Amino acid sequence: MSMKITDQLSRPLKDLRISIMDQCNFRCTYCMPKEVFGKDYVFMKEEELLSFSEIVRTAEQFARLGVNKLRITGGEPLLRKNASLLIRELHDIPGIDDIALTTNGVLLPKFAMDLKKAGLKRVNVSLDALDTAVFQEMSGRKTKAEIVLRGIDAALEAGLGVKVNMVVKRGLNEQEVIPMARYCKERGVMLRFIEFMDVGQTNGWDYSKVVSKKELYDAVSEIGSLQPIDPYYFGEVASRYRYEDSDVQVGFISSVTETFCGTCTRARLSADGKIFTCLFSEEGIDLKQDLRVGKTDEFLFTKIKEVWEKRSDRYSELRTAESSKNRKKIEMSYIGG
Repeated sequence: MSMKITDQLSRPLKDLRISIMDQCNFRCTYCMPKEVFGKDYVFMKEEELLSFSEIVRTAEQFARLGVNKLRITGGEPLLRKNASLLIRELHDIPGIDDIALTTNGVLLPKFAMDLKKAGLKRVNVSLDALDTAVFQEMSGRKTKAEIVLRGIDAALEAGLGVKVNMVVKRGLNEQEVIPMARYCKERGVMLRFIEFMDVGQTNGWDYSKVVSKKELYDAVSEIGSLQPIDPYYFGEVASRYRYEDSDVQVGFISSVTETFCGTCTRARLSADGKIFTCLFSEEGIDLKQDLRVGKTDEFLFTKIKEVWEKRSDRYSELRTAESSKNRKKIEMSYIGG
């Protein structure tokens, strides 16, 4: 039986996003720009990462506190060896009824079936363009979008749910909004547009590069009228719509122009075992040391409970251009999206 806890703004703890790897095979401009994360960049050593048993033990305590949804992230989480074994163990935790994984899709043809068998319900695939030149500029690699599309096909064939996430950055890929919307509508998968966010210190964020939800909505409406859909649950980050002539949905994650801090139910666990209570946090609370010196489950449970109950984060509601520059935020590749 799980406990129900809330933070200082009466927000419950329902979701845990678990980063299992800080490395990635892409160098997306808004997450791991190649100018910063180059050949000489030092990533975490294997012993610095939480082991699967440490991740599971931590997730068990979160489940006792009301978490029922897990999202596995990175970096690129499928670069971590035997990720499906972790999914299987997490799937067996009492109270956990939804496990998803965020990926760039490249490795899905190899792993999709194993992930499905292990208990994964859904993948969120990052894809920012279909045009080769734009895709390569966004991803920082010479890979073609077709490789990601093959990953989407593999996930669907394995029986996994698929959502496609597209970060839109003005001056770079806004011309791809309608082609992406058409592709996803025809393929029958949900496309979620994500406003360019000021996560971390290295992605060159500027408000002028943000393409707003309203602009995106107006663009997508050109290929079909949209009908709003009520949220499935408290804390859902995307505003969802359905095409009038289809069951296919499209979503908008607008953490810049239409913030949703007031319903945020998400905690994050970094690959090296720190708890973060906001995507825009400056620092986390370490659990790895507690795990490795033999602290009890009750100690971990109480520590996590106290962290959440003290939480008062609402960065996106308070963001200004000046505050974004002055705040030293952790990188998305470190904490996971």
